[in-house]
Amino acid sequence: MRIWHYKNVRVFGTKSGTKSGAAAGTKSGKKRRDRGVSQTVSGTAYVDRNTHALVRRLSPGSVAIIDHSDIDSASAQALVEAGVRAVLDAAPATSGRYPNLGPEVLLNAGVLLVDNLGSSVMDISEGSEVSISADGDVRANDQIVAQGTVQSAESNAASFQQARAALPVQLKAFASNMMTYIDTEQALIFDSVGMPEVHTRISGRQVLVVMRGYDYRQELKKLRHYISDYDPVIIGVDAGADAVLAAGYRVDLIVGDMDTISEKALTCGAEIVVHGPKEGRVTSEKRVQDLGLPHVVYRTAGTSEDAAVMLADACGAEVIVLVGSHRTFAQAMDRGQQGMVSAVVTRLCVGAKLISADAVTQIYRRRISNWQLAFFILAAVAAMGSAIVTTTAGSVTLGIAGSWITALDSWLRSIF
Repeated sequence: MRIWHYKNVRVFGTKSGTKSGAAAGTKSGKKRRDRGVSQTVSGTAYVDRNTHALVRRLSPGSVAIIDHSDIDSASAQALVEAGVRAVLDAAPATSGRYPNLGPEVLLNAGVLLVDNLGSSVMDISEGSEVSISADGDVRANDQIVAQGTVQSAESNAASFQQARAALPVQLKAFASNMMTYIDTEQALIFDSVGMPEVHTRISGRQVLVVMRGYDYRQELKKLRHYISDYDPVIIGVDAGADAVLAAGYRVDLIVGDMDTISEKALTCGAEIVVHGPKEGRVTSEKRVQDLGLPHVVYRTAGTSEDAAVMLADACGAEVIVLVGSHRTFAQAMDRGQQGMVSAVVTRLCVGAKLISADAVTQIYRRRISNWQLAFFILAAVAAMGSAIVTTTAGSVTLGIAGSWITALDSWLRSIF
């Protein structure tokens, strides 16, 4: 049985609405990619080694300069939604350690991707104008400051296949990493030691955990009746909080490292849980402190998504519905070793409570509320009354019924 097929990997919709695998794509998408490598592309440079932090500062038409080995699909999607024209990566966009989906997302959206530029590209001053040639030369102040590899659909497909060959090695490493992760997190996993206390009432309720990941917009749209009927607790994971607000819903809890969350989402009134590393300083806490927002810190080696799921489970959630989460082996691998280990352990611990948004939309049928039922009954009674009053047969029936009532009234009066 084949567990991986590159050309059929479904990632998620880009800003232009594209959905595809690496070698697939619309004609317009292919034309955009061809134009990107056949002429000079220029724009304002935005520089940061932390891709998630960079996304908040980007403007449409800008050039993102990052140092991100093995670009994951979530980071790539965030760059696409920010409207970047080009992405310059000091590191290899695909290192070959495992098959990652980020480069494909960028290419399918028509974003120029140049990688292997080296550390010198990070020395470009933010706000300066840069230009990228078809050969991968990066110019700033009319001088070549770095040279890299211009990626195309074909070169990315070749890199993907090479990385796929490394899967057996990665799966062996995965088994080893899982044992280490369980040893490190066992107190949290089995006894909830270190689990933060939150004020949002979760016990006995259904919970919606929203990530800005795979098909999150479509999934939120399909869940509108479910959300209306069940009023679940909504947890926004990182930029998932912004996705919830954009869809017109409230956010009850925000869980994340605060890097990609907008100030609007942070100040919307949701309870804030800052996800930090198991040990060391929680640098992302400074942002909420600067805004003067009350919060709690949640230390775990897992991802923010898995931290949110574990929190909901520990607080007694009845059901946990995942929006924008990974659904395939390829998507799980795209999270990297640590992310994949965290996801597998979390799903083993939480078990049957976890449901994907896809599953909910397939099996859910909107229930009829009591007020709707009452409305239907009143409407039926009104229709019958109208028929009785306006038809000849109805008038005769009404007259007979009136005679019976009069006779019954006379009989009762005679007795009493």
